[in-house]
Order: sequence, then structure tokens, then C-alpha cells
Amino acid sequence: MGRGKIEIKRIENTTNRQVTFCKRRNGLLKKAYELSVLCDAEVALIVFSSRGRVYEYANNNIKTTIERYKKASADSSSATSISEANSQYYQQEATKLRQQIQLLQNANRHFMGDGLSALTIKELKQLEGRLERGLTRIRSKKNELLFAEIEYMQNKEAELQKDNMYLRAKIAEQDRTQQSNMLPAPEFDAIPTFDSQNYYQVNLMEGAHHYRNQDQTALHLG
Repeated sequence: MGRGKIEIKRIENTTNRQVTFCKRRNGLLKKAYELSVLCDAEVALIVFSSRGRVYEYANNNIKTTIERYKKASADSSSATSISEANSQYYQQEATKLRQQIQLLQNANRHFMGDGLSALTIKELKQLEGRLERGLTRIRSKKNELLFAEIEYMQNKEAELQKDNMYLRAKIAEQDRTQQSNMLPAPEFDAIPTFDSQNYYQVNLMEGAHHYRNQDQTALHLG
């Protein structure tokens, strides 16, 4: 049979209460010792009985441990106060931001022409002036963008013209090269054709001239 679960409440019987205190006190002191040894923790335990007797355990000087506890508690309280101050600051900032958002939303509605009936003449004049200044800045920005676009297009046109001139020169050079390749080759002197009749006539004339030279030679010798 296992031990039954004990209800956690004050034990009315004095004897039973004293016995339970002694047993649980010893167990608690033992657990504190085991915790300090196993986990290398600084442990200080103080127990006061119902009769005012004190029981304590500390693996270090208990006063040093208590001072350390006080310092940690003070740091914790100061950290809590800092956290509370930060929380209040952020809440204030959030409130300011909500108010600014509301003002901007109202101004936007007024720019769109809504909710003008609640404005005074002075507020309407101020709104009109803001609109005029806004339109002036818008026109100035628009003209700036247009001039930049025109300048870009002019530069682009100049680049295209340069490319066009380069391509025209390239095409003209290719045409000249093709025309020079298509010129006819130089003609050589024509070789005269052979004519037998002329050949015999020339030979006969040369033969007669030769015989006349021989006759003249013979006459001269005689």
C-alpha cells in the first residue's frame, strides 16, 4: 500500500504538526545541501518554527548571501522602476503619434475637399495657401522631369544619328569595294591572224628585191 496523498492545510493536532515539521525540516535542509553540492549553487535556508526557533543552512557565509540577496532585490526593483518609466514613456509617445495621425488624416480630408464646413475663414485661407504652394512645387517638379526627359531624348537622337552616319559610311565603303572587284581585266594587244595571200606577196617582194641586189652585184663585178 502506497502512502496516501496528504491534504495541504494546517495540521490541527499539535503533536502531529510538530512531528511533520521535524521530518519536513530535515528533508528541506537535506535538499538544500544536495542542491548546493550538485549544482554548485549558493544556497541559504532560514526556517522559523511556530515557537520562534530558527533553523538555517548555508554553504557560504549566510550574511554574505543575505547581502547579495538584498542587492539583487534592489537591482530588481530598480529594473522594475526603469521598466515602468519606459512603459509610461512609450505610452506617451504612442498617444502623440495617434494625435499626429489624426491631424494628418484631417488635413488629407481637407485637401480632398471634405469636412470644409467646420473650418473658419482663416483656416480656409491657410488651406488655400498650402494648396497653392503644393501646386507650385508639383509644377516645378513636373517641368524638371520633362526637361530631363527631353534632354535624354535629344542625347538619344544624337547617338542614333552617329550610328546612322557610321552605317552609311560602312555601306558606301562596301559598294566601292564591290565595284572595284567588278571592273574588266586589262586587254592585251591582239595577235594578227595568219593570211597566206599576204604572206606570199610579202615573200615574193622580198625575193625580187634580193635578186635585184644579186644582179647589181654581178654587174659591178663584171
